[in-house]
Formats: sequence, structure tokens, C-alpha cells
Amino acid sequence: MFRQDLNPTGSLTVSALLALLPLIVLLVLLGGFRWKAHWASLVALALSLAIAVLTYSMPVRQALDAGVFGAALSVLNILWITFNAIWIYNLTVRSGHFAVLRRAFASISDDRRIQAIVIAFSFGALLEALAGGGSPVAICAVMLIAIGFDPIKAAALALIADTAPVAFGGLGNPITILGTTTGLAPEDFGAMAGRQTAILAVFVPFILIGVADGRRGLRQAWPAALTAGLTFGICQFLFSNFWSYKLCDIFAALVSAGAIILLNRVWHPREAAVATPVIAGGSADVPDAAFERRVGRDDSAGDVFKAFAPYIIIVVLFSLAQITAVKNWLTTHGVWTFDWPGLHVLTPKGKPANTAYVLNYLGATGTLLFVSGLFTLIVLRMSPIAGLRTYGETIRQFGWAIFTIFCVFAISYVMNLSGQISTLGVWLAKAGGFFAFLAPVVGWFGVTITGTDAGSNALFGNLQVTAAHQLNVAPTLFGAANTSGGVMAKMISPQNLAVGTAAVGIVGAEGTLFRRVFGWSVLLLLLMCLLVWLQSTPVLGWMVP
Repeated sequence: MFRQDLNPTGSLTVSALLALLPLIVLLVLLGGFRWKAHWASLVALALSLAIAVLTYSMPVRQALDAGVFGAALSVLNILWITFNAIWIYNLTVRSGHFAVLRRAFASISDDRRIQAIVIAFSFGALLEALAGGGSPVAICAVMLIAIGFDPIKAAALALIADTAPVAFGGLGNPITILGTTTGLAPEDFGAMAGRQTAILAVFVPFILIGVADGRRGLRQAWPAALTAGLTFGICQFLFSNFWSYKLCDIFAALVSAGAIILLNRVWHPREAAVATPVIAGGSADVPDAAFERRVGRDDSAGDVFKAFAPYIIIVVLFSLAQITAVKNWLTTHGVWTFDWPGLHVLTPKGKPANTAYVLNYLGATGTLLFVSGLFTLIVLRMSPIAGLRTYGETIRQFGWAIFTIFCVFAISYVMNLSGQISTLGVWLAKAGGFFAFLAPVVGWFGVTITGTDAGSNALFGNLQVTAAHQLNVAPTLFGAANTSGGVMAKMISPQNLAVGTAAVGIVGAEGTLFRRVFGWSVLLLLLMCLLVWLQSTPVLGWMVP
């Protein structure tokens, strides 16, 4: 039996700096030395194991087992979701219906600023809600190039737009991970996050049209930005608080897109910014004769329905899964929970640490996506062999990213179960009431390192809860602040920058893209820090459930 010691060196500051060392090394190797993410994460994992064993006196066998436990959790919580979500997207590309989908979006308006909001903000949010993992950046950036944006600006727009929905991305996976890591109800974290990111959502479309067309865009297209931001934010708040945090982004995305379509029937910008397709390193359609034929022809109602069908299937299937009777049946018949073998860890208070593995094989997000993919095969009239071949190609797309995800989750659980994360929480809590301002920065730092909000919550969820208990603050506030602050780092994470540049055919321009979006990341982060700090005071304390 291993009992955590939160101050193994006798100096809390020294213990905290040692606990922080693996994260600093990971960031320096990624950003400073430009190492590949898988090698940088492997070094950080080795360092976290060494500190767990040599400083925190965790038995070697249990330290290694904690890493395996974390990696095993990532299979169901990250990989199974992402594989199936990208598989569905690849099926639409293989069948040709993704091109139909892109043309359908282009028909909404002939103004590319409005198209940018619908594609990057609304459709990107839908992709984030269903899949996450960089797919909104890759898909939306290519679509933005097709309507006339240069590659760097297209990637920047896709990255900036992928902020407001991230806290609930992958069908609420970051919130679910936060609940799993901390042992608290994810619904409470979801409700609190909905009272933070919904406010952020109102501003994001304004930033998009400002980046797309400067002050002229803000003067001429602000009604579209206001419509999209308000409808998205209101839906995100209502669904995360009163129905299901897993579905809030789906409906927020659909409602915001529908609101823009309705607005476009009664209002148009004074001067339209007409879309003109451009070339981007072969990652978008080249405007040759064949391109003109593809874009110029009218798609039948059946083709358009099939293009949207995968996403309709997902929405319907997940909505059904939220019905109480269905949810109870899935939980009763499709969940196997067991204590992870070999892990015997006590917290400093003598309570057993949470080492339960919940194998939710029927109702898991990834399983529902897989079933949605099977229905997609039927609707698109693709053979099982084509579906299987596409699935294999999808897994090969990830390559070393799979190893990276294993390492990142292994790091988080080695640090959590050895006590390193709790040490950081106790140390940061010494900042007193000012920690409320810093809580989103912790999440921002976590996403910068891991590339995902779910990874940041797995890494720092316990830190936030520990700090909250130390300061006698509602743990839901700081836990939600971790996920809400982290969303602003999606646009500057090395992994997402690489996805953006690869998608638009400018690999190697990550530094240029980073400089384009860094200022917006910091500005939005400061706004979130101010909001969370006010929510910790009587000024906005009434917003905490």
C-alpha cells in the first residue's frame, strides 16, 4: 500500500518545482527544441516516473502500473472516439459527399465573411462536438481555402473558431474526463463551464470577421457575428445546465447555423466579399476544368441529404442515448467496472485513491460513433469492405499520435497517483484568492502541452480541486476554469498548429501561424481569468451552482 506524501522534500516549494519539472521539460522540448511530440512526451513520462519513485517514494511497480492505467484509460476516452469520428468523415470523403457538403455551405451566402462564420464557427463547432482532436481545424481550413482565403488566414480562422466549443468537444469528453479524474459529478462541471464559455462564444464570431476582413468586416457584417455568437452562447448555456452537456455543442452549432441562414433571407452586408477559390499546396480543389464542373453542377436533394446524413445520424443516435430509460439500460447492461490490478494508493488523508476502470462498452461515446458509422455505410451505399479499408486508413493516419496520447495520459496518472499534482495544487493555493485568476492559466498551460482539453483536465483536474479545497471554494468553479481556460490554448498548441499547416499545405509555417493567433489566445485567456476571478467573489458568485 502506497500513501501519498504531498511534501516529500520538506520544502513545499522544492517539492512543487520537482513535480512541475516533467511539464516544463515537455514544453521546452516541444517549443524550444522542436522535438517530435512522441519523443518529447516519452522523455517527460520517464522523468515523471523517476520523480515519483525517487522523490515521492512510490514503488517502481506501482509507478509503472499507474502509467499503464492512464494509457488504458486513453483508449476508451480518446482513441476510440477519435478513430470513429474521423472514420465517418473519411467515409464522406471517399464517397464524394464531403464535396457536396462544402457546396451546400457555399450556397448559404455569397459573402465569404458570413461563409467563414458558418464554416469555421458553426460547422467547426459541430465537428468539435462530434469528434474534436484537430478534425475541425483540418476540415474547416480546407473549406475556407475553397471559398477564397489564403492558406495562413484559413488556418488561423479555423484555429480561432475552435475555442468556444472545445470545453464540450467530443460529446463532452473533456468534462467527462474531469469527472473521472476528480471523482466528482461531471454534470456539475458541465453546468459551470456552460456559465463561462457561453460568454466567450459571443465574442468569437466578431474576432473571425475582424481577422477575415478587418474593420470593414466588423462594420458591415457585425449582425451576422452577433446572431451567431448570441444563439450559440444561449444554446450552450441552456443545454449544459438543463439537459445534457454532451449534446450542448451539437445543438448550439445547429441553431447558430440556422439563425445565420434565416438572417441571410432578410439581411445582406452592404458590400459583399465574394468567394473566389484559390490553390493551397494541393490540399484544396485546384480550379481547373474538372474543378469548375464539380462546383458548377447542381447537387440533387438526395445528394445533399446524404452529405448531411452522417451528422443527422449521430445527432439522433446520441439524443436517443440521453433518454433516461435508454441510458439506464445501457448503464445496466453495458458497463463493466473493476479496480485496476496492482494499484493500491491512499491519499494523504488515508482514503483510497480512485483507481477504477469503467469499461462502458455499449454506451461509450466511441461506441455510439462506431454504430453511427455503420449506419453511414448503409446510407452512403458503401460496401463493408470499403468501410473496413477506410477504417484501416484512418488508423494509419494517426501514426505516432497514438503513442503520444498514450504517453500524455500515462504522465497524468503517474503524477496524479504519486501525489505530484496534489503537491502543485497545495502550492498554488498559497496564492490565496488570486488563484481564482490563475486557475484558467493552469488549464491553458495544460492544453498547450497536451494539445487537448481532455488531456489538460486529466493532468490538472485534481490540482484544481485540491486548490479549491485548500481555499474553501467550490471545486466545480476551479475545475470548470481549467477546461474553460484551456480552450484558448487549442489555437497555439504545437499539435494543432501542425494539423493546421498540414491541412492547408504549408508545413513548416507553424511559427508564422503561431504569431497570427497568439495574441488572440492571450486576450481571450485574460477575459476568462477576469470572469473566473469575479465568479469567486460576491460580484458574480451567484453564477456558481
